[in-house]
Parts: sequence; structure tokens; C-alpha cells
Amino acid sequence: MSVVPVFLYHAVSDDSPSWLAQFTVSPRTFMEHLDMIADSGLRVIPLRRLVAALLGGPPVPPRCAVLTFDDGYADFASTVAPLLAARGLGSTLYVTTGALSAAGRPSGGGPFPSVATLSWAQVRELDAAGVEIGGHTVNHPQLDTLPRTSVREEVAGCKQRIEDELGHRVDSFAYPHGYSSRGVRALVREAGWTSAAAIRAASAFSSERDDPLWFARLMVRADTGRDRFALWTRGEGAPVAPFPEGLRTRGWRAYRRARAVTGRPYRAIPA
Repeated sequence: MSVVPVFLYHAVSDDSPSWLAQFTVSPRTFMEHLDMIADSGLRVIPLRRLVAALLGGPPVPPRCAVLTFDDGYADFASTVAPLLAARGLGSTLYVTTGALSAAGRPSGGGPFPSVATLSWAQVRELDAAGVEIGGHTVNHPQLDTLPRTSVREEVAGCKQRIEDELGHRVDSFAYPHGYSSRGVRALVREAGWTSAAAIRAASAFSSERDDPLWFARLMVRADTGRDRFALWTRGEGAPVAPFPEGLRTRGWRAYRRARAVTGRPYRAIPA
């Protein structure tokens, strides 16, 4: 079974607000990670190649990896995209449509306070430059705690807005906070998304047998040391999907749902 590291980044910056700091890596660290990926012999492939394999198409090449970025922070355009372009590397950027800046409204609104986000003009430029644009809902909620109507609005509304802005179909989705459920995944499929990125067991490898609507990623954080990242580039140091949802995960979902029902929702860090 081919082990595929799908790396998940959020912000790449030297200056992030406190709530985002634990999900931020510095530009220097990010460049070191790209060097480690290259030195390990990993080949970065577009997400669509992995998804095609998961849907029964041609297998992915051996020793490959995928780069993904969540939320839509402004540093993707200013810092990340130039570094990837200089190395000829592709990536997928999942944007939260309700957080992106628009004419007459400053960036950093909605669910991501005190941090600059991309504008729609920048998203269109990134799309034209070859970055795959995916969806990350409208408002970045915990989808598995919402009623079905609200989930539909978040996943379908996000898709419609991105397609309206870009003028073409988009297929790739990512669950905010990594949270989903069977019901949520069914609604994601119903909305027309053909793949959806998760966060399994905090961090896990994807594989050629993974679920295209629930594939695993490795979340790179501020405290992800060089040794751990080096293990990941070797296909070691994390479980390999697919694997069943654990009792702890189901219990955590039940707790968050109960909080939501009682009007005291669990406040997840919005990264």
C-alpha cells in the first residue's frame, strides 16, 4: 500500500495573532520543509492525481506527496506562492469564502480576526497561475454540530461562490477543524464536491486505499520539529488511513453537539 503524506499548512508568517500562532510556521521553516521534501526524494504531485487514484484511476507514483493550505490567509500570495513557484511545486488552497476580503471591507473579517486574508482578486490570480482553489465552507463552522440545512448552506454556498468568482467548476473541499461525520460527508457529496480533506487522529498519512471524501492529512504546526517532519518525509511517525473512527473521536463529537444544542457551543480555534 502506497503511503502518501498530504501536508497541511495554515499560515506561513513571522507575525501571527496569538490564536493562530500554534498553526503558523515561519517562512524560513517552510523553506526548510520544502528542502527536506526534495532531499528525501519525495515528488510533489497535484491533489487531483491522488483523488483520481482514490476514485479508481491510475495509481499515484511511488514516493509522492501533496501540499495543501487551509483558510486563505494573505501570506499565501505574498510568501507561499512565490516559494512554490520558484521550485515548480503545485498546491491546493482551501478558502473560507466568508473570510475573504472584498471591496469596501478590510481583510481578516468573519471567522479569522486580526489577520489579513486574501482578496477575491488575489484568489483569481492564484487560480490563473495554476494553484488549485478548493472550498473550506462559508464561515468555518464545526460542520458535525450543525443541522442539515446549515451544513448544506455552508458546503453548497461555498462551492457556488467560488465557482461564480473563478468562472469554472471546483471539486476539492476541506472540513473546518477536520470535523465531519457520515451525514456531513453525504451532504458534501450531494453538493458536488468530489474530494474532501480531513484531519484524522490529529495527523495521519493518506494512502491509495483512503476515502476520497475523508482523506487524511499531516498537520504542520509551530511545534512540528525537524525530526518529526523528517519522519513524515520517510513515510513514518503517523498512522496510515484508512482506519475506523475511534471511540474518542465519536465521544468528542457527541460532547460538542451537546454543547451546541444547549446554546454553549465549544469554541474551537478557527484555524
